[in-house]
Amino acid sequence: MVSLRDKFYGCICGAHIGSAMGAPVEGWPHEKTEEVYGTLDHLVPYEHYDNGWVREAGTTEDGIDRQKLMITAIIEKGDRVNAEDLRRIWVRDINPLAPGGVSEPYEGELLKISKANIPARDIGRYCDYANLVTFARSCHPIGLINAGDVQGAINDVMEVGQVYHYANTTALKWACVTAVGIASATKPGATVDSVLQDIFENLDERKHVEGRDDGWYADYAGVNIVDELKRALELTKDCKDHRELRAVLDTLYYGEGMPYALAFANEIVTKGVCVFRMADGDLKKAIITAVNLGRDTDCAAAVAAGLTGALGGTASLPEEWIRQVDYATSVHRFTNSKRTLRECADGLYGAFQNRLNKMRAYAAEMDIE
Repeated sequence: MVSLRDKFYGCICGAHIGSAMGAPVEGWPHEKTEEVYGTLDHLVPYEHYDNGWVREAGTTEDGIDRQKLMITAIIEKGDRVNAEDLRRIWVRDINPLAPGGVSEPYEGELLKISKANIPARDIGRYCDYANLVTFARSCHPIGLINAGDVQGAINDVMEVGQVYHYANTTALKWACVTAVGIASATKPGATVDSVLQDIFENLDERKHVEGRDDGWYADYAGVNIVDELKRALELTKDCKDHRELRAVLDTLYYGEGMPYALAFANEIVTKGVCVFRMADGDLKKAIITAVNLGRDTDCAAAVAAGLTGALGGTASLPEEWIRQVDYATSVHRFTNSKRTLRECADGLYGAFQNRLNKMRAYAAEMDIE
């Protein structure tokens, strides 16, 4: 039995370490990763954005700094957060040099907009990239503060996610897969199958219309989210390692020639779920599998390892990976938070416990019959 505290720690360690290990080969075809590393299974230095900054091995990237802002907001509130809570942390904590240094350039424009007197939920209207994995690969804290509460996770994704995407976009629907999966994985006795079932039952939009199950709902690509997940899971069910897995996934996802072509939410989250199923609670295996898939490796690893860590905790995780990521964070030039992995996870766990205590007090006050 994995403790709830270790599930929180596993989720955060998985997302951060997976991102740090996948970042050096982000955007590479897996053939190049194979040529350079064979199997990439350790943390290495890297450079992004061609700005001359060679990052320490274990340095996380834009998605994790995005996540850290949510962690701060939740820790400080001690409960679930809304878009306004997150906007307040943006304005206070984001290093203005971060866009183009550690975060995507368009996030600098969103930061400027966030300082205007408009509702926080309107900020995402001004992002040009409505279907990217921006939020889906970083919304782990939303799943954790809603541990066991699948519907709460969905509600919060659709609220908080509007700082990055306009309401009801495909990107937010795919972010719900990440958050629902994490909320489900934290339940006592959760299994891979129970997590997948929670995703299928809660995110198939056909179920929202009574008596209608004829494929009427389609997302922007013409495929229901649940159908896309099930198709990929069926095709990869017999894969035993990352080489077999990527051979199948390459037949499904190969887009090029447009901005952020490798980072569409449907591709990354689907890959993350397939790795999660293959890893079966083994966090180390999830990280190594995802970072060797090619294309947007850091985001795929963040999703896969976040889900896996929330289910199985940190038992399989090398301690030296944790130490190296913590050290890299301590010397990070642009990060908006230098909390250790343990401080991030325990801060979220404390906020969740605070939420539970408030719910218990409310139940005791109202249970008067």
